[in-house]
Amino acid sequence: MAAPLWPYVTPGIPDELFESLPGIPLSQREIRLLLLSHLRLKVDSVLWDIGAGTGTIPVEAGLLCPQGKIVAVERDEEVASLIRRNCDRFGVANVDIIEGNAPDCLTDLAPNPDRICLEGGRPIKLLLAALWQRLAPEGRMVAIATSLESLYQISESFAELQVRNIEVVQSSINRLEKRGSGQTFAAVDPIFVLSGEKLDW
Repeated sequence: MAAPLWPYVTPGIPDELFESLPGIPLSQREIRLLLLSHLRLKVDSVLWDIGAGTGTIPVEAGLLCPQGKIVAVERDEEVASLIRRNCDRFGVANVDIIEGNAPDCLTDLAPNPDRICLEGGRPIKLLLAALWQRLAPEGRMVAIATSLESLYQISESFAELQVRNIEVVQSSINRLEKRGSGQTFAAVDPIFVLSGEKLDW
C-alpha cells in the first residue's frame, strides 16, 4: 500500500497532501476513514466511486486494494484531471477515471463492481437504482447524505431496493485549529453514511 508521499499501510492521508481546487469537494480525512470502513474493501475489490470529487477515496482505495480496480467517475473534465494528478502524486496506478454522467457512462464497463461508493450525483433515486443493478451479488453499497432531502431519498431507495444489513451513521467531528494566538475546536460539517449489502435472502 505504501507510496513515497504516504509511506504507511494505514489509511487516513492528511487533506493537505492532496492537490485541490477551489469549490471542488474533498472528503476530509475523518469522513474518508468512515467511508472506507463501511466499504469493507478486499485486496482485489472492484470499486466504483461515483462523484469522486478531488479523488481522495480512489487514491486511498487504490493503495488499500493493490490487486483491485478502482473506477472514479466525474462529469467535469477539469475535476477528472485533478483526480488523475492526485493518483500520480501517490503512485496509484489501478484507478480508471471516467468522464461523464453516471450511470450512462458506465454502460459498457466491466467487470461489475463488488463495492460502490456514491459521493454525489442526481437524481439520487434513479442513480441508486441503476447502480444497484450493476452491483455484484453480496456486494456493498455506501452512500453519503449531506442534507435532509438526500438522507430521505437514499433511505427510501434502500428500502425499495431491499438493501440488507443497513447501517446509518452520522459523523460528529471536531478538529483542533489555530485561531490567532490560541487554539480552538472547529466542527467538520456532519454527514450521514448509509451502507448495506446486496443479498438474495
